[in-house]
Amino acid sequence: MEEQYYISIKEKLLKSEIYDKARDYAKDRNKVKVYYETGELLSKAGKNYGKNIIKQYSEKLMIEVGKKYNERNLRYMRQFYELFNSIKWNPMGSKLNWSHYRELITLKNVDEINYYIKILHDEFYCTNKDGDVIDICKSKKLNSINVINYIDKNLLLNIKKILNNGSIIFIKENEFNLNELSSTINYVKSRGYNIISVSELLS
Repeated sequence: MEEQYYISIKEKLLKSEIYDKARDYAKDRNKVKVYYETGELLSKAGKNYGKNIIKQYSEKLMIEVGKKYNERNLRYMRQFYELFNSIKWNPMGSKLNWSHYRELITLKNVDEINYYIKILHDEFYCTNKDGDVIDICKSKKLNSINVINYIDKNLLLNIKKILNNGSIIFIKENEFNLNELSSTINYVKSRGYNIISVSELLS
């Protein structure tokens, strides 16, 4: 049974590595989902086989999957699951990325965590409506983005107007933009640009 936990964890992380290489627009959400589910498996394995099981898993995962799955990062995943499971917050229903959650799990007070989640979730990447960095996010050293280009509809048309090197563009997730997403990606690539997620820039 102990080996089954490891096999499940390894399969999830390997699939995540493959998914990351695709640079899909939903990559950040996938990483949060995988790390949360991995954290759940690690938590259950630890209860059944002792806390030292994470060290054993990390030694094998660093060889078989990648060096970033060291003991410290696996403990972050377990802590991520245990914290947000305890406060009944579903990370998969949020726009926050792993960098945000990685910072939030360092906080001790649940009320403080809920407060920052609300700010991050409502204001998206620590920006307010005027584009200024929120002082709280800055003081906590959370990732802060000044979103200059915000597109809520007419995705392809607006991309054609603002596309240039180094553009940071926030695309609102709705049926209008999703319908034009494929054609927009093809257009951007045809112009010789690469598309990367914000979390890649910040990592």
